[in-house]
Amino acid sequence: MSRIALVDDDRNILTSVAMTLEAEGFDVETYNDGQAALDAFNKRLPDMAVLDIKMPRMDGMDLLQRLRQKTTMPVIFLTSKDDEIDEVLGLRMGADDYVKKPFSQRLLVERIRALLRRQDALEGRTETAVTEETKVITRGALVMDPLRHSVSWKGKDVTLTVTEFLLLQALAQRPGFVKSRDQLMDVAYDDQVYVDDRTIDSHIKRLRKKMRSVDEDFSAIETLYGIGYRYNEE
Repeated sequence: MSRIALVDDDRNILTSVAMTLEAEGFDVETYNDGQAALDAFNKRLPDMAVLDIKMPRMDGMDLLQRLRQKTTMPVIFLTSKDDEIDEVLGLRMGADDYVKKPFSQRLLVERIRALLRRQDALEGRTETAVTEETKVITRGALVMDPLRHSVSWKGKDVTLTVTEFLLLQALAQRPGFVKSRDQLMDVAYDDQVYVDDRTIDSHIKRLRKKMRSVDEDFSAIETLYGIGYRYNEE
């Protein structure tokens, strides 16, 4: 049973979403501010967190920043209806996905299940045959092991979230070939889950930033404006 942490200062949302997730078979923890959640996470991390952005004491952005210093667990942001800045900033800071308020609880459940399935597969918690998706990828300075969810560049480890890992894997599997944003969406999200181009672009920007944290000259991921992205083996 996966443990989901809900962090939101709206008690009505906490109560209703928790009831829905528990009915779907999840173990749910609720917190009404970021500091309370962080205190609990320092003792035991959940399998996934769903975070509101605007909260007292510690907001969702601050909480995400602290979480990304210690874990790559999936994180979904709850954003206000018209605040695109929060969505983009949250993705660039390391959130895997976002859902706009007011939201369909069924949509949120689908997003949660999609991310958990990918996390389970990457961490080897599901039975996985040896396929192109599970083989170790070596592309010049890049080494990726899908079954261990490990990435290294020039011998230095790089910690990626599940979404970042899947996007890099999709690009590195076929160096020189262009992947459109739609193709990358299919890799990172279930068919029934729609995300826009901005979501993929934000993940790619954060992925590049992480690679450049170990090699400031990293340039293997190329943007083809209006088309998509490709991995160029160095």
